[in-house]
Amino acid sequence: MNYSPIGRLQRAIAMVLAVMVIGTIGYLLFGLSFTDAVYQTVTTVTTVGFRELKNFTVAEQWFTIFIIVVGVSTVLYTFTLAVQVVVDGQLRDFVGRRFMDREISKLSGHTIVCGWGRVGRAVAEDLADAGHAVVVVDLDPDRLAAVPFPTVVGDATLDSTLRSAGLERAGALIAALEGDAENLFVTLSARAIMPELFIVARARQDESVPKLANAGADRVVNPQELGAARMASFVARPHVAEFVDVVMHERSLEFRMQEFAVPERSSLAGVTLRDADLRKQTGVLILALRRVDGSFTTNPDPDLVIEPHQVLIAVGTDDDIARLDELITR
Repeated sequence: MNYSPIGRLQRAIAMVLAVMVIGTIGYLLFGLSFTDAVYQTVTTVTTVGFRELKNFTVAEQWFTIFIIVVGVSTVLYTFTLAVQVVVDGQLRDFVGRRFMDREISKLSGHTIVCGWGRVGRAVAEDLADAGHAVVVVDLDPDRLAAVPFPTVVGDATLDSTLRSAGLERAGALIAALEGDAENLFVTLSARAIMPELFIVARARQDESVPKLANAGADRVVNPQELGAARMASFVARPHVAEFVDVVMHERSLEFRMQEFAVPERSSLAGVTLRDADLRKQTGVLILALRRVDGSFTTNPDPDLVIEPHQVLIAVGTDDDIARLDELITR
């Protein structure tokens, strides 16, 4: 049961409306017209008391006394709650929550990021930079106060919270909570609701990786291991590591790396890389190709035939990438 001030205010308003309905029906039964019955009820409940529309019988007088006592008490109670809600700022929060819910209901194919810690924040910002819509879920409202994305305050391990974030319409979910157990529960819940959802889970312990994978995570990432490998790369292969880092995460370099799934009826489907001549047509360089079975072909042969549902991994300028995007969807 909802005992919050907002919930009590909603019930109080319902009580005022109930008194208005009872008063109107009562005066209708005493012979007043609908307009007169509403007028008499309103003037009685609000204690304005301009006049009685006719000489009341004893029964009508007792009914009016009842409406005055109940109606005035209910109105005063409602007014007190309204002041409390406004003073506490809960009305603003309630309106903001409703607005946020409407914004989330408009999203489709978005990514739900569970956990607004360092990992969750970095993931959400990178996704936003790549043009993805993001919804952030966290249990701490203070952490979400300045988040520049739609948010849901709640326990991400609960189905109701994930549904509030639009899980049924989402394209992917990132489980980036602090504990592996929490990420395991999020993965299980999300997979049960959306069997086809793409899920990426964070793992702190090596032993958690197979558990998260068995729970339904499509990818399991250990940020500590990735960070260690990246640090080692800056020592062993500094120029390669820095180039990849800049291409993937920064905007200071002209070139970008992007992936393109080949649609069923794409103009490139059934064409060899040599005949497509993507370097000449768009300016991009094809670094690799991922087949339908998940295997990669790096530095693909020019005579390799492009097939539907394959993924091309290309590098080029923003304009080059845009031209390839247009060509591949034709």
